[in-house]
This record gives sequence, structure tokens and C-alpha cells, in this order.
Amino acid sequence: MEFDIINLRDFTTDRHRTVDDYPYGGGCGMVMKPEPVKRALDFAADKSLSSGAAKPVSIYLTPQGRLLKQKSVEELSRKEHILLFCGHYEDIDHRARKLFDLEISVGDYVLSGGEPAAAVLADALVRKIPGSLGNPESSEEDSFSGGETLFDCPHYTRPPEWENKKVPEVLLNGDHKKITAYRRARAIINTMKVRPDLLKMEELSEDDFKILKQYFLNYHESEDQS
Repeated sequence: MEFDIINLRDFTTDRHRTVDDYPYGGGCGMVMKPEPVKRALDFAADKSLSSGAAKPVSIYLTPQGRLLKQKSVEELSRKEHILLFCGHYEDIDHRARKLFDLEISVGDYVLSGGEPAAAVLADALVRKIPGSLGNPESSEEDSFSGGETLFDCPHYTRPPEWENKKVPEVLLNGDHKKITAYRRARAIINTMKVRPDLLKMEELSEDDFKILKQYFLNYHESEDQS
């Protein structure tokens, strides 16, 4: 992964290097001018193509964009070159928004600038690069990986007992089949408790319901579910 920072003010023509102006029709806030946006995008594309790389996939980071999902991260991670445009002020001129390939939001809230959102997306993409993590299987077992909308299961480490709370016995017995089933059940339950809107019952398999039944029969009473 290589990063290259482009300053939008380098693509202005006035001595004040102005990138924003008042909105037509009135209202509070300022609007980013379309000319420097287009010049910056053209510069990035020409620079990429002249180096033999692919034209960058241009992404405008805005609260109005499509909500970032792990599936989108996995799709974007296969792209050679990505350009992240950090929004500021009220918005950019709507005519310039048509220049971008994608509009992405990192959540239903507003930031003072698009830089934190760019950092979030960049970090999610870096995790998908082979060799970026100590264990290559880590990113495959993350929440929402593999196209599923499930949280990850709870995780434990040493000591086996801490403040009178014990690690679930099933994780200590070395039976990998039971461990896999237990973790699957806890992932489903964790999602159901915290984000029930993400859990699509129709996507659960017959085996999932069997796993859940076994969980409630064998483990539920002995665990702290708070």
C-alpha cells in the first residue's frame, strides 16, 4: 500500500487558492467549487495512467453516500488504485459529484471533514492485503466477512479464570468441531442481542438452528450473558 496526498488548493487559479464559495440560493455554509475538483481528479488519473497503473476508482466520502459495508471493502480491495476525496464544508458543487465512481459514507453522522472517513476506509482496505496481518486468516474471520451480516463471536485468552469468571469449558477441551459450533452459535446470538436488524433469519441454515438448540441445551445456563 502506498499513499499519495493531493492538495485541492494546488488546482486553483486565483492568488488566494480558493476552493469554496457561497451557495446559490442562500443558506449557511460554503460549497466546494467544481473546477478544482475536476482538475485534481484529472491530475490523479493522468498520473496513474502515465505510471502504467490503472485509472483510479474515485470515491467521494460523504454522509449522503452508500453506507460502507464489508462486502464493499472486499470488492474495493481487489482494485489497483483508489482515490479518496475528502469532503468539506456543506458539500461539493453537485455537478462535480457526477465525476466520481462511488459515494461512500462511514456512518449516519456528520464529521468536520472527510479525512477520518478516508482513514477508516483505508484501514479496512489495508487489512485485506496479504501479509498486512500477523495471521492471514484473521481478516477472513472478522465480523461481516464472507458476505455475512453477523458479528464475530466473543473471544477469550489467559488466564482461564479472572475475577471469578471462567472461560467457557468448550473452548478448553480441544474438540474443534464443538468449538466451531459454539462460536457460530455465539456469533448469531451476539448479533441478535446487539444488532437484531442485521440478522436475517431466512439466511440461517438448518444446521444453524441445530447449533443454536445445542447451545441453549448445553452452555446457556452456565454462562454469564450480561
